[in-house]
Amino acid sequence: MFEIRGLRSGYGQSEVIKDLDVSVKSNETLAIMGRNGMGKTTLFKTLMGLIQSSGGTVQLDGEDLSRLSTNRRVARGLGYVPQGRMIFPELTVLENISTGLETVKRKRIPDEIFELFPVLREMGQRKGGNLSGGQQQQLAIARALVSNPKVLLLDEPTEGIQPSIIKEIAKTLNEIGRSRDITIVVSEQILSFTMEIADRLLVIESGRIVHETARAECDEAEVSRYLSV
Repeated sequence: MFEIRGLRSGYGQSEVIKDLDVSVKSNETLAIMGRNGMGKTTLFKTLMGLIQSSGGTVQLDGEDLSRLSTNRRVARGLGYVPQGRMIFPELTVLENISTGLETVKRKRIPDEIFELFPVLREMGQRKGGNLSGGQQQQLAIARALVSNPKVLLLDEPTEGIQPSIIKEIAKTLNEIGRSRDITIVVSEQILSFTMEIADRLLVIESGRIVHETARAECDEAEVSRYLSV
């Protein structure tokens, strides 16, 4: 359903993603794990067209997206929650969410968004910059979801979030996976979070996939060794 084939990208002469192949099934939640500097964020930015690939393809439902602009990729079904959340601090919560509606015909925030994130209804008129880190992460996920993505990409969603909120985010992502026809791809370093949400885990090192396992068969000690500095 979501196919990455021979993908290469980087910055100038520095190649970060190196001939990478990944396949994700419909309604699967895939975690891509790795230490800082291993290529996770570069991969996600390349998938969204924020960094232009130097080779390979990114296919969604058989259509190659690799030469499309970022907004056209969103229109085709990619949703993106960037590392650091990147909400608009001077816009209200409702205005932030509404920026995700540009590629859909219906310009109204669905009620189900507030069922998933009740705090966002309560804080609808508060500026995004006045929310806590956890609330901003919920806001960033909500903004991505209103475009009705087929694939939701989340880059390091637990970064800078307190443990109690991490559990809430895991619970919400599981609910999204159950209630929507959606594929979720998440980059992450916290193994306990990944084990709560993922059907399958990949480990990336120096721009290449070096380990793959189903969650049910995951050797947590082995994956932890890849993640240790």
